Amino acid sequence: MSSDNRIDIENIRSQFPILQRKVKGKTLVYFDNAATSQKPQSVIDAINNYYTTYNANIHRGLHTLADEATAAFEATRAAVKEFIGAKESEEIIYTKGTTESINLVASSWGRTFLNAGDEIIISTLEHHANIVPWQMIAEEKGAKLRVIPINNDGIIDMDAFKSMLNEKTAFVSIVHASNALGVINPVEEIIQLAHDFGALVLVDGAQSAVHLDIDVQRLDCDFFAFSTHKTYGPTGIGILYGKRALLESMPPYQGGGEMIKEVSFEKTTYNELPFKFEAGTPNIADAIALKSALDFIHQYGKSTIRHHEEMLLRYATSQLKQIEGLKIIGDVENKVSVVSFVIDGVHPQDLAILLDNQGIAVRTGHHCAQPLMSRLGIVGTTRVSFAIYNTIEEIDILIIALKKAITMLK
Repeated sequence: MSSDNRIDIENIRSQFPILQRKVKGKTLVYFDNAATSQKPQSVIDAINNYYTTYNANIHRGLHTLADEATAAFEATRAAVKEFIGAKESEEIIYTKGTTESINLVASSWGRTFLNAGDEIIISTLEHHANIVPWQMIAEEKGAKLRVIPINNDGIIDMDAFKSMLNEKTAFVSIVHASNALGVINPVEEIIQLAHDFGALVLVDGAQSAVHLDIDVQRLDCDFFAFSTHKTYGPTGIGILYGKRALLESMPPYQGGGEMIKEVSFEKTTYNELPFKFEAGTPNIADAIALKSALDFIHQYGKSTIRHHEEMLLRYATSQLKQIEGLKIIGDVENKVSVVSFVIDGVHPQDLAILLDNQGIAVRTGHHCAQPLMSRLGIVGTTRVSFAIYNTIEEIDILIIALKKAITMLK
């Protein structure tokens, strides 16, 4: 791990093969990291190594390949436990992503413990993945979904949240950092206030896990979800952390192999944690490769990575503010490395196409946060998001390309 905040950016970039490719004849500038981060060679090699040297199904086999695959699969689970500060590995459940993790909780916990008249609280900042599952279970169970308002900068109204809490509050599901704006929510305070009313709390860590120090025991959250493809890891793998007592009280989300102890046509008994929630053959290769992604993060340290990203965020923000007609949405101090903006008279999709012609990848649209966009009175934004491999020089390329695009579009 780095002992200071300086990084060898060329060495880091050399570990990401995709950064060498050309797009429309230009060297790729990748600023869509909030959607998915690129993968270092170590992660790619881990996937290749599994398939070429010890591809086998896990947990039930007695042969060498099965033993090796099982050991690697469970080594990643232990690494995730350390990565988020969980108490034990059994509290770490593999899923397909943050979306499935939230759906698992909404379905399994919601169907078991939610009653008619109960209230679920989310915020205006939520991704659709943290809205729709709660709408579905609320409708099914006759519960009420309540939404914490925000101000024009995307900061949630904590006084309003406090006034919403009551004896009917059963669950709070809150995003840690907004995917659309980058704004960081005060989740520690939210969790404490919710617990005072006996409510459980799920933290959507899709955008925070790679940027912020996560300690689920210190946070005291009941559930924490994140997707590994945003943490330099493979796609198709997600993590659900849950407190052991809660997970043990919840029924399986899916039925099949692995999640059972004994099956007869009369009765089935379920397996112990974490396997109760991991039906069928999992995404073994990508789960194993996740450990390489976490090792990559640990190699530099989150504080070093965060320092670099914050430097990029400050520089980009200052440069973007100098462009006439450009307005940053969510221009606040406490945020992860995301800049979301609109430009007078310019549609975000038109802008994205022209930037792509310059080899620059950004994200445009509502970012799966349509209620947030409606609240802010906009159809969408252009979003630029940074990772450890991005540079000041790339931001300069973006600014030049933006000015050129604006001239063409106006």
